[in-house]
Amino acid sequence: MIRRKQALAITAVIAALSLTAACGGDDTKKAGGDKGDKGYSGAATGVVNASDAKGGELKLWSPQDVDFLDPARAYYGFVWNMQRLFIRQLYAYDSKPGAAGTKLVPDLADGEPVLSNDGKTYTVKIKDGVKFEDGTPITSKDFKYGVERVFAQDVLAGGPTYLIDQLDQGQKYQGPYKDTDPDKMGLKSVQTPDDHTVVFNLASANSDFKYLLAMSSSSPVPAGKDTGATYTNKPVSTGPYKVESFASGKGATFVRNENWDPKTDTIRKGLPDKITFTVTTNPDDMDQRLLSGDIDLAVDGTGVQQAAKNKILKDANLKKNADNPFTGYIRYFAFPQTVAPFDNVECRKAVIYAADPKSLQNARGGPTSGDLGANMLPPGVPGADKSYDPWNLTAGKPQEDKAKAALKACGKPDGFETTIAVRNNKAPEVKSAESLQASLAKVGIKATIDQYDGKLSSSTIGSPDNVKKKNYGIIVMGWGADYNSGAGFLQPLVDGSFIAQTGNNNYTMLDDPEVNGLFDKAAAAATPDAAAPFYTDINKKIMEKALYLPINFDKALVYHNPRLTNVYFNDSMGKIDLAVVGVAK
Repeated sequence: MIRRKQALAITAVIAALSLTAACGGDDTKKAGGDKGDKGYSGAATGVVNASDAKGGELKLWSPQDVDFLDPARAYYGFVWNMQRLFIRQLYAYDSKPGAAGTKLVPDLADGEPVLSNDGKTYTVKIKDGVKFEDGTPITSKDFKYGVERVFAQDVLAGGPTYLIDQLDQGQKYQGPYKDTDPDKMGLKSVQTPDDHTVVFNLASANSDFKYLLAMSSSSPVPAGKDTGATYTNKPVSTGPYKVESFASGKGATFVRNENWDPKTDTIRKGLPDKITFTVTTNPDDMDQRLLSGDIDLAVDGTGVQQAAKNKILKDANLKKNADNPFTGYIRYFAFPQTVAPFDNVECRKAVIYAADPKSLQNARGGPTSGDLGANMLPPGVPGADKSYDPWNLTAGKPQEDKAKAALKACGKPDGFETTIAVRNNKAPEVKSAESLQASLAKVGIKATIDQYDGKLSSSTIGSPDNVKKKNYGIIVMGWGADYNSGAGFLQPLVDGSFIAQTGNNNYTMLDDPEVNGLFDKAAAAATPDAAAPFYTDINKKIMEKALYLPINFDKALVYHNPRLTNVYFNDSMGKIDLAVVGVAK
């Protein structure tokens, strides 16, 4: 999210989007599939260049490093997509294009969960014949241990913590590293009556729980192979590939996992012989390599830079291998209330009114970068209303008179000084910060831009103490839903119970009893449709508090090497699904 920060996480898991699939450039009919050349954004509902041919090397690049390969800690959306190559869960999003890809299907589970105890108990059976990369059978205890690791936030911070909220029930379990149980199986709410059965006892009924079982944080981990904080360097594989090597800031190499049985896996194809992931500090160079065919895909999913974008849109041969989908993300500025003067709503309003929405859109790359942002709940999430625009942002113009009036109301008629925190490896984010900086200067607000190492988001902007220490009054970020509900999108951002001392995503530090209570009411609703109005209300309340300045409902101009097979956007991620991609000779 990305962290579907996406960085992010995530990652977005948006079920009702209408994304388009990328297009192959091969004119030949592939076995069992579609014609390769469909044109610009022409494969919205079908697989492009379908093939079951194996072999070759899939070359993935990114201007952003992974946050973690460890399933308990990963939160970037593009990392969740990469983890489909080497990590399996009880349930996973189906490998199909469009909205069909938002459906959860059994992965390591042998069927649907059995619910009992008024919806508070989930019982899941595990498939026969599933193994770790060393050939060891996967058992229910491995799932329980994987869940227990999420509780060890002092060691494994960074990933989503939904499981703690659902499964702790007052035990105050602190994870397996402090577990006094001799087998490190002390979490009482998860039971393992036999090797093929795992039982989850929730604190309260939650119809979203199956989504949590599909997150990488619910993956099985063998206790004997867990190395704690360093497990991220070589997590044990359950998918078609395993980690051969990993170097932080440089990349990773994945090779075939000989103990993956495709007969147990309806989601992944495992076509390439080898997959390489390379981190670059030069996005424009990456784009040039991509357009020349030297590499296959910019896996972060945020799209090409402006120079490549201009080239693609003017060249029909390049354009037919590109798409401009809605990614499921919102790009935004957040205002931490712990940093003066943003503890004053009028000072927050001043920034919102002073901003130039059209300039911000252009800073991110123009209309192909996304529609002007209006609020904090993106289209496709139940309860969203794209027309809700309380600050008149979609008019696309700065409102300087209102900004000056707000400054006067907050006791800062001559303006104030603050700092904008932005990742140094995200050029559109840096340009967005520069755009806002220029707009704020016109009303007397002096903003200094601090570009921090994007790889260190969890400990930089994710640390409330550091945010306050650095005077980060404005934080630039992006976010997509962890799963397809208002809770999946909004709860990590605005629920007070999600505030963490590291890996925090509630940058505004909102802990409002009314907002928190609305999440509780939504969770108790009988159906997602019944929960939707609560998320509508939450969105309105946080917008009325002027906690965020939405930049846009994000789109990306994504280009892929025409030699790729099985290319489509999976709506659960808003990205090309790596679970099935192959490379043609």
